[in-house]
Amino acid sequence: MRLLPWDYAVRNLARSPVRLGLSVAGATLVVLLVIAAGAFVRGMGRTLTVTGGQGNVMLLGAGSEESVERSEISPTVPGLVGGSVAGIKTVGGVPMISPEVYFMAPVRLARDDAGGTAVSLRGVTPAAFLVHAQARLASGRLPAPGRDELLVGALAAAKLGVSDDRVAAGQSLWIDHRAWQIVGRFEAPGTVMEAEIWAALTDLQIAARRDNLSCVVLTLDPREAEFDDVDLFARRRLDLELVALREDAYYAKLLAFYRPIQAMAWATAILIATGGLFGGLNTMYAAFASRVRELGALQAIGYPRYAIVASLVQESVLASTAGALIAAGLSLWLIDGVNVRFSIGVFALSIDTTVLALGLAAGLLLGIVGALPPAWRCLRLPITEALKAT
Repeated sequence: MRLLPWDYAVRNLARSPVRLGLSVAGATLVVLLVIAAGAFVRGMGRTLTVTGGQGNVMLLGAGSEESVERSEISPTVPGLVGGSVAGIKTVGGVPMISPEVYFMAPVRLARDDAGGTAVSLRGVTPAAFLVHAQARLASGRLPAPGRDELLVGALAAAKLGVSDDRVAAGQSLWIDHRAWQIVGRFEAPGTVMEAEIWAALTDLQIAARRDNLSCVVLTLDPREAEFDDVDLFARRRLDLELVALREDAYYAKLLAFYRPIQAMAWATAILIATGGLFGGLNTMYAAFASRVRELGALQAIGYPRYAIVASLVQESVLASTAGALIAAGLSLWLIDGVNVRFSIGVFALSIDTTVLALGLAAGLLLGIVGALPPAWRCLRLPITEALKAT
């Protein structure tokens, strides 16, 4: 098999710096968009997957399996489930049972601010840190009941669109026409909890004007109990109107709910990538058309057409691969870790090896597909006509 020398294609790239720059820039933009879409999908999926704790079970109101905010259960449930289900984990004799209230409400930075930003508020007790192993107190202290105090997540500032200093300990936020003082900050890396604001359970019940709970989250000891034990308790106590769900299964349902948004991100990336591909085809047609006589001469001295096509594809792949590498570097610098707000919290764009491999593969495919049609069209001419071309 006789092929053109490798350096022949490399030298041809430098013959037109403008064309080379346009090809590399086009590939960079297309691959950057593909990586951004992958980072969006990966980041959202990872956040909702990590949030659900292994071994945690949620007790919700029947009919509210897809929205804990709509759930209402009796405040007696924590005591009843603790006394009825054996095998709930304990820490220092304290059972890992967390009664919680979820409340989506506008949070304002000042009394006279209009509107506010809708933030997920969670009313908790100290047991919340036992059940949610991902969460830890980073600074300050827990909110005390009856004092309108708040514990803000590490990404609450991003959710509110303010700097971290604005939600530091000692600052105030306005909820339900009352000023609430921030007394601490907690972290829960990679989860939607980091964008939440926590308050004492009783205080948030008063703010939400409710005397019931949204859910009860408990952690089972896998050696002594399993999910079916909690599910059996919920099914037997018909008077409580409960349903039991694994916490990771609940967030898996939320992830399924956001699948259309992820699909839209991919669709947008594919459409723009297709537009970039057609733009690249036009560039390649123009570049190869000006070299028809050269291609005819190569055939005249004995190089087969497949060897010439391979050389042209090599040129295109080198340019698109350079663009893909530039896009990978830019994405790690500009995109990785960028916070994106969505309805229930904030997630960070995540660029991992899978997303980078996808972007580099897109750049390689762009180089191959972008070169083949123009090369085929230019090589269809008979050698005698190609040598006469101007």
